[in-house]
Amino acid sequence: MRVLVALGGNAMTGPGGSAAPHEQRHAIQKAMSHVADLVAAGHDVAITHGNGPQVGNILVKNELAAHVVPPVPLDWCGAQTQGTIGFTMLDALEASLARRGVERPVAAIVTRTLVDADDPGFTTPTKPVGRYLPREQAEPLMALGQIWEDRGEKGWRRVVASPEPLEVLDAHTLLTLMKAGYVVVAAGGGGVPVVRSDAATVHGVEAVIDKDLTAALLARAIDADALVIATDVPHAVVGWGTPDARPLERVTVAELEGYAAAGHFASGSMGPKVEAALRFLRSGGRRSIITALDQITEAVEHGVGTVIENPTPANDFGR
Repeated sequence: MRVLVALGGNAMTGPGGSAAPHEQRHAIQKAMSHVADLVAAGHDVAITHGNGPQVGNILVKNELAAHVVPPVPLDWCGAQTQGTIGFTMLDALEASLARRGVERPVAAIVTRTLVDADDPGFTTPTKPVGRYLPREQAEPLMALGQIWEDRGEKGWRRVVASPEPLEVLDAHTLLTLMKAGYVVVAAGGGGVPVVRSDAATVHGVEAVIDKDLTAALLARAIDADALVIATDVPHAVVGWGTPDARPLERVTVAELEGYAAAGHFASGSMGPKVEAALRFLRSGGRRSIITALDQITEAVEHGVGTVIENPTPANDFGR
């Protein structure tokens, strides 16, 4: 099977979300061990990942150095973290595959994601990023054009656009590498957000893109048999935090849409994952799975986790 594995931020950081380099390396080594199991089982695998803590680190550096050097724009933050996480994943995955006696080349792509320059998120940014600051520390950054909001007792926090992803521009490169036998890391953090300057050129913009929504686009673009959204729980759960809580196993698209409409999935955690799973299937994908990282091979081969299947997938393309 051709599988796109979407790794959550928990797979990139240490306990409590620590983004210290040694803890990131350890977490990535653990994640790539599970991915290597999936590759060793004979599947063609692409990987995408979050980058929130890593971008957060860069934003803190921006704040501390704002009086000395201009802040790094968000599209550069995305590209930098794609490179750093990508090469760390490659090192870890190569080592994990070697331990299993598997010979597969690996690659990472700095990936761009197209968004609409007229997306309403650019005129009304709402996505909070980075840490809270007192007003006097936020003011130098506001003077550089950033938008910050007063969040009461916690202080001020930066807000940015989070436009809808429209197209993963480098999906063709990913597909070419996969056809050549590569395991590929791509579209980290949802991809570097870009808009069209004209029919032939694009340029980066100050925004962040939801990584799970980009994963749904990318999975369809490479004609994946399955989109596997790896998280820190084995299933999506309805009635979370109540006596009626129960894990979802096999569900239909209509059933999952109903649970989502009823508000069972929080917007800051499981909500985007459920929406990504649904988008992949609505666009003609075959199967979406939400499960724990350590169960991804069992999920693909034996249906472990929350499994949503499309009874009438679109015809194959891109193979």
